[in-house]
Amino acid sequence: MLSSRRLVLAAGAGLFAAPALLRAQPAFPNRPLRLVVPFPGGGATDVTARVIAEHLSPLLGQPVVVDNRPGAGGILGSDAVAKSDPDGHTLLMCTIGTASINQYLYSKLPYDPAKDLTNLALANSLANVITVPAESKAKTLKDLLDMARAEPGNLNYGTPGNGTSGHMCAELLKTRAKVNISHVPYRGSATVIPDLLAGRLDLAVDNIPPYLPHIQEGRLRALAVTSKGRWFALPDVPTVAESGIEGFEAEAWFGVQAPGRTPRPIVERLSNHILDILRKPDVVTRLRDVGSEPRPLGPAEFDRFIQAENTKWQEVVRISGAKLD
Repeated sequence: MLSSRRLVLAAGAGLFAAPALLRAQPAFPNRPLRLVVPFPGGGATDVTARVIAEHLSPLLGQPVVVDNRPGAGGILGSDAVAKSDPDGHTLLMCTIGTASINQYLYSKLPYDPAKDLTNLALANSLANVITVPAESKAKTLKDLLDMARAEPGNLNYGTPGNGTSGHMCAELLKTRAKVNISHVPYRGSATVIPDLLAGRLDLAVDNIPPYLPHIQEGRLRALAVTSKGRWFALPDVPTVAESGIEGFEAEAWFGVQAPGRTPRPIVERLSNHILDILRKPDVVTRLRDVGSEPRPLGPAEFDRFIQAENTKWQEVVRISGAKLD
């Protein structure tokens, strides 16, 4: 048993050690933060990230820089964050593809979405839209599907990449409608739209925001939205279900993640800030102006949300037969 003198000395040593330990943990944040967007600029992921970064910077007292790192359906940017130091200074703007679909679509990922990334907050969701050039003969989704049945494999559809919600929505539609339309994956929405406008693509299936101005100005025609009900940004456009594919429902979503093993206090601080941002009236307005719906959920709720999405999209990938190396 320790003597009383030794206990006092040990306690004193602990008191002296505590400040040293505190000094060993640098204040957060102590330098600019990087919010990685695993897709090119101009798409819904990028727009959402920039709105969050703009408002997060003054709350943290450090710049929050949006870093576009596109490639491999969002895998390259996601992997970079998963392998970053878990100190809260590197964050990921995740998507339905990077956080859920890709693990079932690709034979192997360089990171484990469940273990190597920590969920901070779900940000927003939106419907995908099925669009065709204004000159297309297809005036409705039924017209398009009839054309596809008449010319199996001759039509092509563009998406912002393999594993994106547009890709999987289209594959689900092909399965349900029993049609064969060829997939042309791009590196983000901004690269799909010029080819669609020029008629080099027969159709695109993608998030609403980057297509909305072109639809409103009559350069593109929206045939259907993929949500359960009509989407507020395109109230006159029918759903896929209304167009004859009963029970069809799929929405894209976006959130913020940090590397796994990020300390809980940092996770909670960032999460609280992001949730506060998403509830601000001007942010709600900005996100709705581009066609998305704010959907703030904290870490625990976001965890449960992703688990439910995993169950759904694992089955969609299985039914569609889509698989990538």
